[in-house]
Amino acid sequence: MSAVITRILELFYPKYELAEKKSNVKLTSQKFGLVFWLSLTWIMIITFAAIFADFLPIADPMESDLNKKYLGLFSGEHWLGTDTIGRDMLSRMIYGGQISLTIAYTAPIISLVFGLAFGMAAGYFGGRTDTVIGIFVDSLLAFPNIVAVMAVLFVLGANLFNMILVLGFFGMVNDIRVSRAVTIQYRNRQFVTAARAQGASHFRILIRELLPNVIIPVLALTLMAMSRVIIIEGALAFLGVGLPPPTPSWGKMIADGFSEIGYKPHVTFIPSAWMFLTILSLNLIGDKLRSMTDPRTGNA
Repeated sequence: MSAVITRILELFYPKYELAEKKSNVKLTSQKFGLVFWLSLTWIMIITFAAIFADFLPIADPMESDLNKKYLGLFSGEHWLGTDTIGRDMLSRMIYGGQISLTIAYTAPIISLVFGLAFGMAAGYFGGRTDTVIGIFVDSLLAFPNIVAVMAVLFVLGANLFNMILVLGFFGMVNDIRVSRAVTIQYRNRQFVTAARAQGASHFRILIRELLPNVIIPVLALTLMAMSRVIIIEGALAFLGVGLPPPTPSWGKMIADGFSEIGYKPHVTFIPSAWMFLTILSLNLIGDKLRSMTDPRTGNA
């Protein structure tokens, strides 16, 4: 697994390969550290469970039994207990991951694509292009993300497609800023000047020369954006603006059990802990990859 990650970094981020050769440091699991691998393992487990939820030997997440509501941990066949109307918590956590992880894996990709396009255009062309895109970014920053998302979902309707689009749109600010900064750093390098001298078009320079150097720092940022959209989706569900019931999601599960937090706290704490571990894992993975591709950290 270490060799695969190393090869990806070498293919898309030439400076990483050069730094490794200069230091003659062989990449091993110790390079990433135990925390990185534990975080990656958790993300892989919950992703696998969400994808293959229909094939796992778990209860129906929609099936309720009022005679079994508020069961505690390890209550017979209900390993994580039951919720307010007797539905299995484990199955709802797994099926809820289908919603939360779908948003986490798709909305940041939208932000990444548009953020790279706008940010690289602003950094490469400068002038009026940079000014216009800068005003656009400032306009997005003028509205608190969660308030803007709530307003848009209220108008367009709270469904999965609209939520992905609106979170992807309002999440592109950081991608624009980072890609713009890295593009400015590279736009006057010798390999770009040589490409211009050979008659390469602006599009070719942006795609062939600049994109490989810009994309890895932005990808590392995208992992952290994944945790951010999970938080926003959870907050929207908690506020009652998320996906309508009975669709399970982590934020909706937290909201459902909040009224009984003093009586049966596990109904709220279990989805909260599940969400916390996922967000923490994504942040740790993203921070590690960012530090490895940031020359200011010495690739340590």
